[in-house]
Amino acid sequence: MGGTDAREPVRAFIGSFTSAGGRGILTADVDADTGALTVTAETAALADPSFLALAGTVLYAVSEADEGAAAAFDVSGAVPRPLGAPVAVQGSGPTHLAVAGGHVLTANYGSGSVTALPVGPDGALGPATHVARHEGSGPVAERQRGPHAHQVLPTPGGPWVTAVDLGTDSVRIYALEPASGALRPHGETVLRRGSGPRHLAFHAAGGHAYVLNELEPTLTVCRWDAAAGALEPVAETSVLPEGATGASYPSALVASPDGRFLWAAVRGEDSVAVLALDETGEKAALVASVPCGGHWPRDLALDPSGRRLYAANERSGDVTRFDIDAESGIPHRAGAIEAPAATCVVFG
Repeated sequence: MGGTDAREPVRAFIGSFTSAGGRGILTADVDADTGALTVTAETAALADPSFLALAGTVLYAVSEADEGAAAAFDVSGAVPRPLGAPVAVQGSGPTHLAVAGGHVLTANYGSGSVTALPVGPDGALGPATHVARHEGSGPVAERQRGPHAHQVLPTPGGPWVTAVDLGTDSVRIYALEPASGALRPHGETVLRRGSGPRHLAFHAAGGHAYVLNELEPTLTVCRWDAAAGALEPVAETSVLPEGATGASYPSALVASPDGRFLWAAVRGEDSVAVLALDETGEKAALVASVPCGGHWPRDLALDPSGRRLYAANERSGDVTRFDIDAESGIPHRAGAIEAPAATCVVFG
């Protein structure tokens, strides 16, 4: 047959806990027809790269250590190439990062803070320009003695940045100043005490946000006013099927590009919860709970087409691939690859 495939090649990058046997950051080719992953390279240049973010040809990663750090990698070639040495985040246990306003922002779980690191012309990171330190606690003594920032996420279209704090049962809203990297406090939305919010995702239309809670396996639906930078909780629903027993700890949340579905990873239950949204985005209903394909799903990711879902199963050491039914939103297992201590998947 003549001709060439004009589609852009797609790769995936997989983070892992090197302290638990992971191989650092894995690079994988993605089959355009099936979504199957084939690992092509790995780099152990950074310890415990548990969360990743991609901006063009630069991959950013946190080092989830007591003395937390972040690092940049040039991924224009076959093997990720470090862009300088890891940069201290001036906080402990960073679990998430995002790129916004010319900076990489990290959520530091251990120290309960958010750090801004400037991005240079080549994508390399500079020393921290600002650290926003949270205060507060929650009623669950063993997990909420102090603040624990778990996710930092820019809002659709800006200019706000949200920081989800498991320790204080709240979502903080900041204004990021691109010139200085300063994070200016704008507001704080308090959720139900003891719920332990972990991750947030926005509806495709931008008018709602959904907060996945770790300490109680629930989803909080919120209205989002982008002009005012205001988040308002309006409803809560379980992410466990009726009759589920045993401890469960939700971890990751993704929203469909068409605004019809949410998928939540639930550790312990080891499932992917499927929630259907009504036309307004304000009502979420659990419609299915599907086995995650392994044990302890720490992260979920959609591929660029939005037709496939990937679960990074940390304790079973694999990334499981699912095809999503377009009508029901229910994922169907399609394959898996070995990825020891897998923690995160990003595509680009």
